[in-house]
Amino acid sequence: MANTTLSASIIAKAAVAILDNELVMARKVFRGYEEDITKKVNGYTVGDTLTIRKPTDFTVRDGATASAQNVTEGKTTIQVNKRKGIDFKFTSQELTLNIKDLSDRVIRPAMVQLANQLDVDLMAEYKNIPNWVGTPGNLINSFADFAKGPERLDEGAVPQDGRTSVLCPADHWALVGSQTTLYNDTITKPAYRQGNTGMVANVDMYMTQNVATHTTGSRSGSILIDLSITTSTITYDAVKDTNQQTIHIDALGGATQTVKAGDVFTIDGVYDVNPVTKAPLSFLKMFTVVSDVTAAGSETDLVITPAMIWTGAFKNVDVQGVTDLNNQPVTFVGSASTNYRQNMIFTEKAFALITVPLISPPGAVDVGRETYKGTSVRVIPVYDGISDESMWRLDVLYGTKTIDGRLATRISGTP
Repeated sequence: MANTTLSASIIAKAAVAILDNELVMARKVFRGYEEDITKKVNGYTVGDTLTIRKPTDFTVRDGATASAQNVTEGKTTIQVNKRKGIDFKFTSQELTLNIKDLSDRVIRPAMVQLANQLDVDLMAEYKNIPNWVGTPGNLINSFADFAKGPERLDEGAVPQDGRTSVLCPADHWALVGSQTTLYNDTITKPAYRQGNTGMVANVDMYMTQNVATHTTGSRSGSILIDLSITTSTITYDAVKDTNQQTIHIDALGGATQTVKAGDVFTIDGVYDVNPVTKAPLSFLKMFTVVSDVTAAGSETDLVITPAMIWTGAFKNVDVQGVTDLNNQPVTFVGSASTNYRQNMIFTEKAFALITVPLISPPGAVDVGRETYKGTSVRVIPVYDGISDESMWRLDVLYGTKTIDGRLATRISGTP
């Protein structure tokens, strides 16, 4: 193939195709909102926001007498607030190379780095997922360990279609190793020879080193809910957009201990419910902390999600044994000040990714803007006539968001 002077458009086409191919989690989350946000003709800038309606819920009438319910819809937003890029230089001689040569030498390594960054940002959404099954610090080294994830999603009436897991290397290989002992040739051969588990428990399996590590806060002690929380404390109308609630805890083990965003806890007597029937389940409701805090005098406010809705169509807790949560014990998941990998199982609509085309800046020459399967890349060269080199800047603009934390769970092994 003859050499061609490569343009920004040619490089952008190669870059965006490689980028899409290298994505892991980003290929398994919901991308449909890009169709709405990219309707803007001239591209987007950092800070643009898309508003999304949340699904509503209802109670079932008993008997023949009609009882109209108000339709209460919450909303959430996705902000396009992540601007990432990679910059490199080419000489004029290099720009006469075959595009395949340039892709292998320069573009592919750059796109692998960028794809990893998108996946890292999506994996960081674990902080918004309250469910965490298994015992942190233990490897997922059996089918029984892994099955706790799909089981939790089933209890939450999460659809079984399109479930995906992302496991860190240690948990992936521990699970693969457990499959080699099975007396089933169709399972043991791929596991032993290729390190491949395929689909497990109707969950599509992926391994990535980008699985996040969560460092828990230093919180310790016999922690208690402080101040009254009753059935009338929070209404769904008040939290329908944020699904967040502020609670107060005390009896921490130190005056300045910390609680970290992503820490998960339960409250004695507060049980989870089936989201359809509202019947109580056998396990305590889990909550995740939204933002980092440092205690003052061994007590502090916590902003948590989900908010506790005690009654009605949006009921998500079943409180047993008490009518007020004041002084109820709080138990955090995992040990204090400890690192835990955040493996997850989720369905597509748990998370969303939007990548949008950046504008072609006024005055810029030979701008390449390409979109492939919803992923957008912009390439702009800047020529230095002294050194006969071109600096090429490659940019992506995107946003990530947890849309429905009920559709995912974190997962660890068991002792």
